[in-house]
Amino acid sequence: MSSGQIKRYESNERVNHWVTAVLFVLLACSGLAYFHPSFWFLSGVLGGGELSRFLHPILGIAMFVSFLIFAIQKLSDNILRDNDKQWLAQIGDVLNNRDEKLPAVGKYNAGQKLAFWAMVISMVLLLASGLVMWRQFFSHMFTIDTLRIAMVVHALSGFVLMLTIIVHVYAAIWVKGTIGAMSSGFVSRAWAKHHHLLWFKSVDK
Repeated sequence: MSSGQIKRYESNERVNHWVTAVLFVLLACSGLAYFHPSFWFLSGVLGGGELSRFLHPILGIAMFVSFLIFAIQKLSDNILRDNDKQWLAQIGDVLNNRDEKLPAVGKYNAGQKLAFWAMVISMVLLLASGLVMWRQFFSHMFTIDTLRIAMVVHALSGFVLMLTIIVHVYAAIWVKGTIGAMSSGFVSRAWAKHHHLLWFKSVDK
């Protein structure tokens, strides 16, 4: 660690994050292709037609495993605490960049923690509903009503996950230095002190 930087992410965390991100894009595109005919052209990202249908569930399991590893690593950092509740209560200050009025936060703020849990819940529901719908192996084991419910759950969970990811990306662009942290693994001491004071104090020893 240089005098002006602090390590925020290990190399394995960054690789895992980007693998999950790439898989998400592939799955979101192929999923939309099967959701509505107007999105069918997106099936081309996985080769189109039957190849896309074959690869989608396999990549879905791969994404779930990749995200699960990341989630386990970050679980303790994403527990909501009293300062997070206060942060949420002052969402107006957050949106208007009045950072000086906000309570100090740990490695992640309340917004990031809520996004984390939204992703966890969405991923679990996508996996469960996706397995029910997987025609090659499991769908024949369920009634048509169960399959219909699984399809609705899969679509809604996918929508929530995509919306969460969009917000996640926007926030990463909005807070300068965030994307760089997941690329290089480091953030400046000034960035850490300004955005995540409690975490900064815990690692700046």
